[in-house]
Amino acid sequence: MAEIRLGSQTPTQSVTIPYKKTLGQEAADLYAKTGNELLEWQQLLQCDIMAINEEGIWVHQKYGYSVPRRNGKSENVLARCLWGLKNGERILYTAHRATTSHAVWERLNRMCEKANIAIESSFKAFGKEHLYAQGGAVIEFRTRTSSGGLGEGYDLLIIDEAQEYTEAQETTLKYIVSDSRNPQTIMLGTPPTVVSAGTVFVKYRETVLSGRGFDSGWAEWSVPHQMPADDVESWYETNPSLGTILTERKIRAEITTDDIDFNIQRLGLWLQYNQKSAISRTEWEALKASSKPKLEGKIFVGIKYGHDGQNVAMAVAVKTKDKKIFVEAIDCRPIRAGNTWILEYLSAMKPETVVVDGANGQQVLADEMKDAGLKKPELPTVKQIITANTLFEQELSGGDITHMNQPSLTQAVSNSKKRAIGSNGGFGYQSIKEGVEIALLDSVILACWKCATSKEKKKQKVSY
Repeated sequence: MAEIRLGSQTPTQSVTIPYKKTLGQEAADLYAKTGNELLEWQQLLQCDIMAINEEGIWVHQKYGYSVPRRNGKSENVLARCLWGLKNGERILYTAHRATTSHAVWERLNRMCEKANIAIESSFKAFGKEHLYAQGGAVIEFRTRTSSGGLGEGYDLLIIDEAQEYTEAQETTLKYIVSDSRNPQTIMLGTPPTVVSAGTVFVKYRETVLSGRGFDSGWAEWSVPHQMPADDVESWYETNPSLGTILTERKIRAEITTDDIDFNIQRLGLWLQYNQKSAISRTEWEALKASSKPKLEGKIFVGIKYGHDGQNVAMAVAVKTKDKKIFVEAIDCRPIRAGNTWILEYLSAMKPETVVVDGANGQQVLADEMKDAGLKKPELPTVKQIITANTLFEQELSGGDITHMNQPSLTQAVSNSKKRAIGSNGGFGYQSIKEGVEIALLDSVILACWKCATSKEKKKQKVSY
């Protein structure tokens, strides 16, 4: 009989404070009484989470871990909760969804009976579930809000679905374990997707992996950059339960045309930006020019054909005397109206560089520009588009962009969010409001990129 291949039982990245003693095996043994056993990777993780020092204090006062979906990451906190109920702890279990916390309450209620943990009170009202054990131990289940848990005290705080954990929620919850003699907070989840609202999990990971964590631990199973969805080796590297509760057949059925989502949810990819971030109207309007700026230098043009094939937008960028970049949207018209208006503008402006992006129109425009005797445009690569977006964000943050607050452009900018592009965590923008054309912003970004990276030609000096 052929040996069954297993996924990697050790994390691809982890930070563990050295320890000599752990209560993790006690928790694993208690969990085994419920009729199941922790897998090898889960046992190793349990020992790290429940490591103690000579005084019996948790080595990791905070511990976070990220595992791709359906690998069984919740089993570790179930084992931790069983141990806590057995040993008199007060526990608060929180989740982003009410259905998640309710499902955990149902499982733990059944497991307590099998583990010989006497429950004096079990309350199942949706959103207010609890289990009270003999000896004073208690676990309460809550859906996270900005005020949930306020004024209450616990020994253990569990943050499930941590990718949705917001700073407003953390402000309330992080203090509820402060009065405990031996507090611990555990966060578990997956990397954030394009619809995830939380930022705490991302920042915690960055802090611990950079060596700036205090009494903190971390473990993750992840790929360092985007991988092809059919790369079986990356499946085994990032899914520790592959070969046990997961199979190649199950994963193969998950493959779709959305490689980014597959990489995030199945391969544990952490994108290098906050996907929920957007340019606020306040931030954009703060860069409005108080009067008509004094321009100097050449004109750079950005043209973007929209992703949906509906519209094409054009914008310009010019350097100002005070070393800023002035940007302005020229127009946005239906693609079916043709490119004549664009050619007329270009002929009149005589720009230094024209950048055209959008597979559904760029080559047609390039051919028409050639026939009109205009300078050949630049057709950027995906890598260059990523560079342009990154540079625009930097110029924006540095206050190096100025504009006249055109209503249409302001609407596009202030109704945008980031989207993943490329294979290495790059980003672009997309609209978050129906009817807002993001091509306006994209065209500005293209023009700004060429303007910012252009170099002034130095006049040659001749002396005798």
